[in-house]
Amino acid sequence: MNAPKFRPLKFGVTRVTLRDGVPGTHYLTAEQPLQPFAERMTDRLQHWAQTKPEHSFMARRVKQADGTTGDWQHITYAQAWQTARSIAQGLINRGLSADRPVVILSENSLEHALLGLGCMLAGVPYVPTSPPYSLVSVDYDKLKHVLKTVTPGMVFASDARYAKAIAATVSDDMEVVLVEGGVDGRQVTPFDSLCATAATPAVDAAIAATGPDTIVKFLFTSGSTKLPKAVINTQRLWCANQQQMAQSMPVLAEKELVLVDWLPWNHTFGGNHNVGMTIYHGGTLYIDDGKPTPALIGETLRNLREIAPTVYFNVPTGFEAIANAMKTDDQLRKTLLSRVQMFFYAGAALAQPIWDSLYESQEREVGERIVMGTGLGMTESGPFGIFVTNPFVHAGDLGVPTPGLELKLVDMQGKTEVRYRGPNITPGYWRNAEETAGAFDEEGFFKTGDAVKWIDETDVHLGLKFDGRIAEDFKLATGTFVSVGPLRGKIIAAGAPYIQDAVLTGLNMKEVGAMIFPTPAVRALSGLGADVPMSDVLASAPVLAKFQDIVNELAKTGTGSANRIARLCLLSEPPTIDKGEITDKGSINQRSVLTHRADTVAALHEGTLHYIVKPQT
Repeated sequence: MNAPKFRPLKFGVTRVTLRDGVPGTHYLTAEQPLQPFAERMTDRLQHWAQTKPEHSFMARRVKQADGTTGDWQHITYAQAWQTARSIAQGLINRGLSADRPVVILSENSLEHALLGLGCMLAGVPYVPTSPPYSLVSVDYDKLKHVLKTVTPGMVFASDARYAKAIAATVSDDMEVVLVEGGVDGRQVTPFDSLCATAATPAVDAAIAATGPDTIVKFLFTSGSTKLPKAVINTQRLWCANQQQMAQSMPVLAEKELVLVDWLPWNHTFGGNHNVGMTIYHGGTLYIDDGKPTPALIGETLRNLREIAPTVYFNVPTGFEAIANAMKTDDQLRKTLLSRVQMFFYAGAALAQPIWDSLYESQEREVGERIVMGTGLGMTESGPFGIFVTNPFVHAGDLGVPTPGLELKLVDMQGKTEVRYRGPNITPGYWRNAEETAGAFDEEGFFKTGDAVKWIDETDVHLGLKFDGRIAEDFKLATGTFVSVGPLRGKIIAAGAPYIQDAVLTGLNMKEVGAMIFPTPAVRALSGLGADVPMSDVLASAPVLAKFQDIVNELAKTGTGSANRIARLCLLSEPPTIDKGEITDKGSINQRSVLTHRADTVAALHEGTLHYIVKPQT
C-alpha cells in the first residue's frame, strides 16, 4: 500500500537531545537553538505599519440591525498603529498601570483588538475576560473575582448586552467605555472619543519605557476546580513564544499569512497564539463570529466558503462540524482547501473518524491530504510548547519541544509528568504568591500536570504523546489506577459519531463508569422529531440499542477493572462553560463535571438511574 500524499509542509524541529537527571528524571530539548526575538510585540506592529501600511491587519463582518452579518470591515496596519497611539495617549492621560489595568468584557472585535494594541503601547496591561462571565453567568462570581484580583482603572465592553453585568459588578466610580449603547444610571465613555485622543510625544516615551519584563496582559485560567488565576503574560513570554512558533512551524513565514478564526481572545490559543502570529508575521486575521455550536457553525462555514486561510486552527468539535459539511458542500471544500498549508487542533482529543473524514474530502478535492498539526501548550507557556515532527500524526501525538524550551520528564504515580522551563513561561500568577510558589519545582520548572509517554521508545526524535492529566486519574477501591485520558479517547472513538465527550467515574469504587455527552447525531438515530426533548431522544430504543453495542464492543477490549467500562449513562444536559465544565478552548473538564453532577455519579453506581447501559457478557 502506498503512503498517503500530503501537501508539502516543512517541520522546523525534528531532532532533540535527551539527558538523564536523578533517577526517574530526564530532560528533553530541541537540538536547534532559539533565534533572537523582538523585545516587544509592538515593535512588530510598527514594522508592518511602516513597511506595508495599507495591508489588512484584521477584518470582521459588519453587524446588521437585524442581527445578521454583512460585508467585511477591514483595518490596515497603518490605521491600527495610528489608532493604537491615540488610545495609548488616552490611557496615559488617565494614569493607568499594572495596578490599574484595563478589563475587557467584549468578545473578539476590531475595537477589542485596537484597545489591546493601545494598552501595549502605553505599557498598561489589559485583561480579556470570558464573555460568559458577563453574558451567561447569573451570579457573576467569576467576573467579581477577576475585578477584585486585578483592581482595574477602566472597564471596556462592546455594547449594552454587558450593561447588567457592569451594573452588578463595577463600582460607580469606575470608568466604563462602550463602543455603542449605555448603562442605565451611569455615565459611559464612548470608545470613539478614546480613539480621537491626540497622540503626543508621551506615547513614544511610554513605548520606549516598555521592555521584555513589561506585563502585556493577564489571562485567567479556566478555574475549573478553584477560582480562576491571573496568569502574567510579559512581552518576553509572548515574543519568545512567537519566535518559537516560527521556528517549529516555518509555514507561518513562507507566504502571506491569512487566518479565519473564532477562538476567544480571553484564551491563550486565540488571543496569544493566533493574534500574536498575525502581528508577528504581518498577516491578516478575519474574525469569525461563528462557533462550533449548532446555532453558530453556519457562520463559520459561510466565512470559510468565502475566505481561504493559509493555516487553519480549531478545536475538535469545530473540525467535526467542518468534516461533516465538507462531505456535501462543494464551495466549502474548494475555498478552504485552495491554499491551506496546515490544519491545527488543540483543546481535546480529535477522534480518528473525524481525521479520516477530513482526509477523504481533501483527497477527493485536491488529491492530497492536509497535515493536521497539534502539540501541547497552556496559558502559562504562552501557549506554544510542543509540536509534531512529521505529517503522519495520530490522535494523542504531541511531538518535540520548541527551541528554547526545556522539558523535564518526571516519573510520578506510575506516569510521567512533563514540566517546562524557558523564556516563554509565565513568571507566575498576579497577586497570588502561594499559587505561584506551588506551580514551580525546585529547579524552576513549571509543573504542567500533563502526563506524557514516548510515541516510540526506540526513537526519541519522534517525541511524545499525551497520556492524560495526572490530576484526572483516580484509584478504584482495589487500588488500581484508572488512566482517564487514553480511556476517554477510546470511548469517543468507539462511539463516533454519537459521542461528543465522556467523563469517567468510579473514584474509590469497584468499577469504572462513564457519563456520556452525546452529539446531535443521536437525534437522527432516534427517529424522533427536532422538537422532542433530548431526554426523550436518549431514552429511545434505537439510541439505547446503539449504546448497548458500543458498551459491548468496549468490553471486549477491556483487560481489567481499570480499563473496562462497567456502566454508562447518557446526559441530556450539555456541559456548561459557566460552571467550568468546559474550558474556553472547548475541552471537557473531568473534575468539574464530577463535582457539579455528583448526584448523577452516585445514582449511576448505585444503579438508581432510570437508564444504565451495562456490557452484555
